[in-house]
Amino acid sequence: MTDAKRLALVTGANRGIGREVALQLAREHGFHVLVGARDLSKGEAAAADIGQGAEAIEVDVAEVASVARAIDIIGDRFGKLDVLVNNAAVDYDTDQKASSADLDRVRRAFATNLFGPWSIAIAAIPLLRRSISPRIVNVSSGSGSLTDMDGGTAGYGISKAALNALTLKLADELRGDGILVNAVCPGWVATDMGGGGRPVPEGALGVVWAATLPDGGPTGGFFRDGKRIDW
Repeated sequence: MTDAKRLALVTGANRGIGREVALQLAREHGFHVLVGARDLSKGEAAAADIGQGAEAIEVDVAEVASVARAIDIIGDRFGKLDVLVNNAAVDYDTDQKASSADLDRVRRAFATNLFGPWSIAIAAIPLLRRSISPRIVNVSSGSGSLTDMDGGTAGYGISKAALNALTLKLADELRGDGILVNAVCPGWVATDMGGGGRPVPEGALGVVWAATLPDGGPTGGFFRDGKRIDW
C-alpha cells in the first residue's frame, strides 16, 4: 500500500453488496481494500477478482476473538484505518413473525447484525482516530425503519433498527474526532439474501458514497442513494 492510498475494511465482502462495495472502492476510488470474510479462502478469491491490490482478511464479526485478531493485524501492518464498512449480515427471515419468532434464531441474527458491527467499531475506533478523514458506514435496511416498519422479518428488521440506533450513538460520540458515521440502505438488491430487486452495483453506490464523503459531510444520518430517509 502506498502512502497515498486510503485503507478500507469491508466486512462480509466475499460476495453480494460487500464484494461490490469493495470493488468500487478499489477500482473507482483508489482505496487499498481489505476484503473481510469468515472463510479466508472465499475472501482471497474475491480479492483476486477485485484486483487493485485488494487483500483478504479473515474476520467473523460475531466472534470477539476473530474481530480482535483482524484489527490487531490491521494495526500492526498499517497503523490506521480510514474507512470501516459494516456490511456483514445474516438471516433475512421472511418466514418469521414477531408474534411467533424463534428467539434463539433472532439472537444469532443479532450477534452478526448488531453486536458484530458494534464489536468491530469499538475495536477499530483507535485506528480510525489516526486517519485524516475517517468514516464508518453501517449497511442497514429499510426493514429497520421505524417509520415504515410492519410485520415480518422479525429478527432481521429489529436488528437493523438497533443498528440504526447504534449509528446515532456512535455519530454523536465520535463527532469531535471527525469520524463520520452513517447508516445506508442499499435498497432491495438482487443478492443471495435479497433474492431479487435492482442490480448489485446500483445498490452498492450509496454505501460507497457514504464511505467517500468529504470532510464536513453529514453524520448520524440514514440514507438511500445519497438521500436521507426516515429512521
